[in-house]
Amino acid sequence: MNDTLYLHLDRNIQVNHPHIYLQDLAKLSCTNSAVLNRLRVLPVLNLNPEEYGRYVMSVMDLVDLIQKKEPDLTITPLGETDFVITYDKGNRGSSFWRICKTAFVSLAAFFGSAFSIMTFNNDVDTGKLFDQIYRQVTGQASQGFTILEISYSLGIGLGVIFFFNHFGPKKITSDPTPMQVQMRLYEDDVNTTITEDIGRTKTEIKWKGR
Repeated sequence: MNDTLYLHLDRNIQVNHPHIYLQDLAKLSCTNSAVLNRLRVLPVLNLNPEEYGRYVMSVMDLVDLIQKKEPDLTITPLGETDFVITYDKGNRGSSFWRICKTAFVSLAAFFGSAFSIMTFNNDVDTGKLFDQIYRQVTGQASQGFTILEISYSLGIGLGVIFFFNHFGPKKITSDPTPMQVQMRLYEDDVNTTITEDIGRTKTEIKWKGR
């Protein structure tokens, strides 16, 4: 009876070094531990150390490579049939530069959100609406700083916290935040686009053993 190798692949795999082995790309399980140890260090790719980016591979490329090394091995692929390899050096740039980028994005998001809220309030004339409601309820003219304005301001802040399910380093519930969901959808769309476009713009890869 032939030994069996189970090969599990994710949609997007990140590596930080140009010399890629099978264990860097897939989760492996084999009925023969000796075969498993040999395949873990099976060379798959040699990338240009300076060309960071994304590369697309198929599970059949790995199957062909493994069969050349272990012709009698039964291979059972699991997971994705096509996957993206993201080659990134990791921790590129100084800590000061990363802090500056984080601060810039945070400030842009803060002031951009504030500007959007102000333009929305101005567009629907929220102040006039509150003044009318205050007059109808109390019979007096609003001074511009009433319980309506205070409740509205607190409600916006609390609404943002509850909607994004996040406050500082803590999450309110264990569910993914809307931002995490959107980022995952965006990542899936990017991976799908890269995989589908590989037939049009192929990336040259130096294969081991070819």
